[in-house]
Amino acid sequence: MSSALTPQQLHPRLDHLTVIDVRTPGEYAGGHIPGALNIPLDQLRRALPELREAAGRGELAVVCASGSRSQQACEELTAAGVPAATLVGGTDAWAEHGHPLNRPEGGRRAWAMDRQVRLVAGSLVLLGLVLGLFFPMARWISAFIAGGLVFSALTNTCGMAVMLGKLPYNSRPRGGADLDTTLAELRG
Repeated sequence: MSSALTPQQLHPRLDHLTVIDVRTPGEYAGGHIPGALNIPLDQLRRALPELREAAGRGELAVVCASGSRSQQACEELTAAGVPAATLVGGTDAWAEHGHPLNRPEGGRRAWAMDRQVRLVAGSLVLLGLVLGLFFPMARWISAFIAGGLVFSALTNTCGMAVMLGKLPYNSRPRGGADLDTTLAELRG
């Protein structure tokens, strides 16, 4: 089981922890906790050796926008024998408590992944319903998306988020380091 930190607990310990931000590079470029390193959730397994090494030198704190992906990352890390703590409420809670976010120059603020998922899922459901007025079989689009949302909630995973994370505006580093540079920095 992984541990959890509140923004009030993390802030004074920021200089003593390695902070890993598991959001997409686009989200990271929109604003991240000072000193946080970006390792997208879908790249976590690739980074395990470096994360294990970093955890041997000191504690790891994992963050995302709301705390959901960082909790998932902490569970994966714990299963791999790497202790890590998640930031409760993520960078949203961090900013709400008045703590600063670094925004790299040229970094354009990307929508949070959950917002992107809601937009795409809602649009597909609406499209299926509208097309269903003319082509009854098109209603299956809405049913498929609804089933995917239920599966996502039951498993605490999101296939749509994984697919959206691979789109160019989410996967390219903008104003941040690429994964190889981040891994080299972790090897320290």
